Amino acid sequence: MFDVNWLGVILAAAAGFVVGGIWYGPIMGKKWMGAVGLREEQIREGNMPLIYGGAFAFSLLASWTLAHTFLSYAEYGAELSVVAKVMTAFGAALGFIVPAIGTNYLFSQKSKTLFFIDASYWLLFYIAMGFVHAHLP
Repeated sequence: MFDVNWLGVILAAAAGFVVGGIWYGPIMGKKWMGAVGLREEQIREGNMPLIYGGAFAFSLLASWTLAHTFLSYAEYGAELSVVAKVMTAFGAALGFIVPAIGTNYLFSQKSKTLFFIDASYWLLFYIAMGFVHAHLP
């Protein structure tokens, strides 16, 4: 259960975290701020150590879960290719994460724009993690 590649867990979490910095920074930052109704000043006033620390902790949990999943497959004799691991990670995001946030956004009546920004991020996040885990078994 805990016999995963911990370097891979940390590096995959970091890769997802970097994807978030790029996605919510130069690529979709302004559009995302408009969709959630925040201004740059409000964001700067946030507790950044708590926000970034908590986000990285959640990234580590997601990365460990993915690593544990791949380890479980290997223990049953499956030898997954790089493509299979990346597609498994993508499938986890598409099949679990996207519907979960979509349901939350429907009930909280958030915009389609925000849904597509956040759903796309999670797909990219999991692709990045799957890629790292595929190369660091």
